[in-house]
Formats: sequence, C-alpha cells, structure tokens
Amino acid sequence: MAERRVAVTGAGVISPIGNTLEDFHRSLCDARPGIRRLPSEIAQGSGVQVGAMVDWQPTTVLKETEAANLDRATQFALGAVAQALGASGLEPRASPERIGVYWGTGLGGANTLETAYKQVYGAGEWRTRPLTVVMAMSNAAGANVAVRHGLRGPFANFATACSSSAMALGEAMRTIQAGRADAIVAGGSEALLTPATLLAWQALRTLAAADPGDAAASCKPFDKRRGGLVLGEGAAAFVLEDESRARSRGAPILALLTGYGNSCDAVHMSRPDGDGQARAMREALAESHLAPGDIGYINAHGTATAVGDVVEAEAIQAVFGDAAADVPVSSTKSLHAHLLGAAGALEFAAALLPLMRGWLPPTAYLEQPDPQCRLRHVRLRAERVTPPRAVMSNSFAFGGSNVVLVAERAAPL
Repeated sequence: MAERRVAVTGAGVISPIGNTLEDFHRSLCDARPGIRRLPSEIAQGSGVQVGAMVDWQPTTVLKETEAANLDRATQFALGAVAQALGASGLEPRASPERIGVYWGTGLGGANTLETAYKQVYGAGEWRTRPLTVVMAMSNAAGANVAVRHGLRGPFANFATACSSSAMALGEAMRTIQAGRADAIVAGGSEALLTPATLLAWQALRTLAAADPGDAAASCKPFDKRRGGLVLGEGAAAFVLEDESRARSRGAPILALLTGYGNSCDAVHMSRPDGDGQARAMREALAESHLAPGDIGYINAHGTATAVGDVVEAEAIQAVFGDAAADVPVSSTKSLHAHLLGAAGALEFAAALLPLMRGWLPPTAYLEQPDPQCRLRHVRLRAERVTPPRAVMSNSFAFGGSNVVLVAERAAPL
C-alpha cells in the first residue's frame, strides 16, 4: 500500500506583523518589523525593554462573553484556526471522527496564571475565578479548537518549549500517513508577555536590550552585534490533509509536508548541541527522499544568541556540505521575534513564502554577518526567486528538543 502523502490545504496566522497569512507574508517581503518597546504596564519592573505584541481585538472572532473566559493564547489559536479552516474549505461536520487537533504551546495560559497569582499573592485575596484551571491548562487552546469546530478525531498537545508547534505539525503528518486520521488541524499559540514571565526570561540573561538607535532592530540573528533574543506572541494554524482526499474535493494545496526530523541533544538544558540539530535535519531529508541540494530555502531557528546562531550554522554546514554555500538561509525572528511554543508553526508559515509566492524572507538588520556563521544569508530584504522544489524549517528548544520540517511544492491540480 502506497504511503499517504500529506497536503497543507489551509493556513491562518495571528502575529506581530500581520493577522492573516497574506499580511504576514507581505510584511516579510517588505521587512516590516513587529518588535517595539514594551508598554510600561507589560514590562513593569522586569527590566525587559522590547517585545513583539499582536494588535489583537478578540471580538473579531469571538463574542465578548466568550473572550472573557479564554486566555489570550487560546484566543489567538481560535483566530488562526478559523482562518485555516476557512481557507481549506474543509467541512468538519462530514466526518468529525476522522479530523483531529494537534497543538503546541510553551506555557499555555500564562496570562490567566499571572492574574491568579497577582490576586492571591499580590492582593492577598484567596480566591480565583472558577474557570482558572481550564483557562490556564496547557491543552486549553487545542481543546477549545476541538470543541468549537466539533473535531472528534485524534488529539495531542505538545509542550516542548520552542519546538512545540513544529512537533505538532510533524506528529500530525505521521498520524495522517498512518491512516489514523484523514485531516488534522495543527499549529501552536503563545501569549506570555506578562511581567513575571518576562522577569524569569531576563534572569536567564538571554534577552536582547533595545537597540539604541531603533528598537525595531533589537533582534539581529547571525550578526556580529547580536545581543540575544526578543520575545513575541501569536499563533499559526494549518489544515493538514491526506493528499488524495484533498485533491478529490478540489481543495487548494499550498504545499506538501513530506519530512519530519525529531531528535534530543541529551546534553544540556539550555546549551544547544550541533549533533542533535544535524540528526534532525538529516532525518527530515531522509523521510522526504531529498538531497541537501534539493532544498531551496532554510528558515533557521536563529534566535540571535551568541552561542545558538553559531551552533546552528555549523550544523547546517555539517548536513549540507558543499550545498551550504548555495542554499539561502534566514531567520525571520528578526521581524516577528521569538514566539516560543508557537515559533515552529509561525516559521513554517514563513517557510511557505518561497513555495507559494517565490520570495525568500530576509534576516532583517543583518548588516555585519558573523564570520563564524558562514551561510548563504538572505540579508536585509526579501529576494525574488523561482519557487524552489522544497524548503526546510528548523526549531530547536531548551531541553535539547530538535524538530525539523520539510515542505515541497505541490504539483498543480
């Protein structure tokens, strides 16, 4: 029996640089940044200066009474999923038991938890909202997606830090290939720009200070001047579907998800390991039956940390060999910042830009490339290209979790 191939038939985005896939892609092409100085009520005493917030009005997709009982991360998820399902034309009611939800998040309902802690420990009021648990739990976003759309197939929630939503996509692909589902709504959401969460990240000493000349330029992956990562928020969702089923109903096919690599460094909780990253890239290529030279773009994890960027560049060189000098690489975190648990999904959406529209998204503000990061950078502005055969998206996380996705251009209907 031939292996089932997995098509991407719909996508939705809620991000600091656009709240639809089209707007997100347009911002990448224009190198339009979403990083700003954080409002004082968000930063408070954390010492964090910059972040990337979503311009969000929940009433565009939810009733006020609904939004009041949903964490911000769940609101983002529902907004992105509504777009993805609408774009795909998938009708869940036809076979709800064959359509699942696989979701990723780092901290789940961070805003809900912070509100509860402030009430209890700050105000000394030993009572919280009755819905605090179900708003804050890690699987709240995915569960609300399933409930809202009546999706009764396989369900999974992944919380592996920065690789969470990429893992959700990869595992969803495997589930469809195995015949356990015909379609899965997969992606991730994150909303953790709260004072206490920012303070915790500041204590790690991995966050960038505001660029003195331009706060928007604070995240500089692969640049000699880089000073650390910048935190963001948002969501991205995709409808993944058995290709033959998608074609039979005339669905739009944005790309094919053909490769998924998953490895663990098992070395250190926060220091990345190039061997683990390379193993994940090789596994994704092998599953896609592709050679390094078949990849026409890599969306790098590229967080702009001193160590992380060098390790990833060396891992890419190790896997791609001579082809590393030619394959275009960029980190779009320079524009939308690091969405942690939602990063993999959002950056998979960025990696689809060359396949769908023939543009390579840039690493903005990469004016002084670090010689230790010897890659074929897409610097400063987007580049027009013939849509490549395939693209790769890297997601590497604290705890040593490495996930790599490979997508290919779909043949016309």
